[in-house]
Amino acid sequence: METNLYLCRAIEAYPYELAKAVEALNFALSYEPNNVKALHLIAKVQSEQFGDYKAAKGYYENVLAVNIDYPDVYPDFIRFLINNDDFSEAQKLIDFALTIKGIDKAGVKLAQGYLYEALSEFEKAEGALKETKMFGLNSEFDYFVDEVITRVSKKRKVQNNKNRLKEPAEKKEVEKANNNWLKNRLNNLL
Repeated sequence: METNLYLCRAIEAYPYELAKAVEALNFALSYEPNNVKALHLIAKVQSEQFGDYKAAKGYYENVLAVNIDYPDVYPDFIRFLINNDDFSEAQKLIDFALTIKGIDKAGVKLAQGYLYEALSEFEKAEGALKETKMFGLNSEFDYFVDEVITRVSKKRKVQNNKNRLKEPAEKKEVEKANNNWLKNRLNNLL
């Protein structure tokens, strides 16, 4: 019973009263060290507020060790892995998360789009984000995903422009090398 009281205090205080939230989480975890909600929230505190990668990852892993079917942790853990460049681990977690009953598929699919964006695979990101909209259950989510798609589309255009600019530069270098060869050959003949 005490765990729930402290957990409620932590949830109420986070993120605006961080000291109270952390204190309440410490009490909740001292009463019940394997409480998945408390472990999940302390993982978020460690990653989002303190930037402690190792501690946050440890807490996220503890949540999954205690209850692998706890659906609320997956979107946060996946975003955490993407933000810390653990791309292959994030993809494995996405694939597994989609098999969990009660998972927020829209959140997981959104994370898939973020992963492709982080990998600069913008066309795949756009496809995943469009698929994400099929799982959204409110207009605000659809609007948010549309904004993400717009951002990714801009990045794709920039990437395509860079690729187009590289091609003529490479051709000029080849032509210059060919011209230098021709000049050198003519000079040798004279």
